[in-house]
Amino acid sequence: MSQLTNEKYDPYAVLRVRDFRFFLFTRFLLTLGFQMQTVIVGWQVYQITKNPLSLGLIGLAEALPFIASALFAGHVADIVRRKLIIQFGILVLFSCGLFLLFYSSSTDTVKLYGVLPIYIAIGFIGIARAFIHPSITAFISQLVERNLYANASTWNSTVWQIAAVSGPALGGIIFGFFNAQVAFITSASLLFCSMILFSLINNKGIPTAKKQKESLATSLSTGIKFVFSNKTILGALSLDLFAVLFGGAVALLPVFASEILLAGPEALGIMRAAPAFGAVLMAIIMAYFPPFKNAGRNMLICVASFGLCMILFALSKNIYLSIFILALSGAVDNVSVVIRSTIIQLLTPDEMRGRVSSVNSIFIGSSNELGAFESGFAAKVLGLIPSVIIGGCITMGVVGVTAKVAPALAQLNIDELQKNS
Repeated sequence: MSQLTNEKYDPYAVLRVRDFRFFLFTRFLLTLGFQMQTVIVGWQVYQITKNPLSLGLIGLAEALPFIASALFAGHVADIVRRKLIIQFGILVLFSCGLFLLFYSSSTDTVKLYGVLPIYIAIGFIGIARAFIHPSITAFISQLVERNLYANASTWNSTVWQIAAVSGPALGGIIFGFFNAQVAFITSASLLFCSMILFSLINNKGIPTAKKQKESLATSLSTGIKFVFSNKTILGALSLDLFAVLFGGAVALLPVFASEILLAGPEALGIMRAAPAFGAVLMAIIMAYFPPFKNAGRNMLICVASFGLCMILFALSKNIYLSIFILALSGAVDNVSVVIRSTIIQLLTPDEMRGRVSSVNSIFIGSSNELGAFESGFAAKVLGLIPSVIIGGCITMGVVGVTAKVAPALAQLNIDELQKNS
């Protein structure tokens, strides 16, 4: 852990920026509403179909449009005012929320059309998220000074993690005590409030260097070439990709809970929340003690630690130990997330932030979906516990390869990078 300058580090510096405060409130309400919506839709679809496969199709219905739109969305984020894109994206999410509310309110309509309209709405949500992600990531650099990028990444991650933990719980509680309609109304209200708060942020211009005209093909290829030619950024993205692809065990938690730990659904809920809880605690620690001196080394250590946590989790037979290990995995994973976000912010030219963020979203977004498939397939072929152990070993192996192939990443010091910029 380190401080960003020789002077006393101020963990609240970025919170004194008016527009960034509104941004954080917006991000919290937006994530909270969206996470609620996700849980409500999952429960509702299962109630309609009674088919577990229908739950997997929800993820597919969102992931395919998201990945298909991501590169173009990054191009748009570099030629159009990012605030306008984010506002339109939130409006689409809000509109889809209203559609889901009205559709679920009519039992006859649901019986007639089933879950297909829900999947279509989820597809539009995927497209909206594809445009929001690169724009909101790039927009941060227009809200704060360069020397506050790291501090902004930490608080942005903290707020997101808190909302990610609270959203599913809040959605489940409201759905359980009331009904889907009340839950959808609450979710839509949060999205609407986020839209209002975001409108209070001052308008920002289009990056100057991007105002010159450029063909779509050239723009997209330039963004991809930039990522793949910069070994530091590519190494950081690859680390996250392979850690989630091979090291994650989230998709298998229901099996571990019921067959290995002999626990019920309540324990499963705690296990699902444990990584995010650990991430929130680590985010608070990083706000005071940012891990940016020897950041590359810290990132490699944390990703390797994540792989080790998965191995230990696979071997655990105690529910309390398993929950602790999952929380620890979330904590070390969040360190790598914050460092990766800061690296991308510092090393990406402002006129390319949208496209680079889109490539980042494809890496991370696709790895979550493919990781769930890989986990299930590996568990089927290799067995539950061996598959997770092997995945953790592969993650640790990827860290070693990355350290050799991308020495610039291993030696990166964000403190020095910010001082010299």
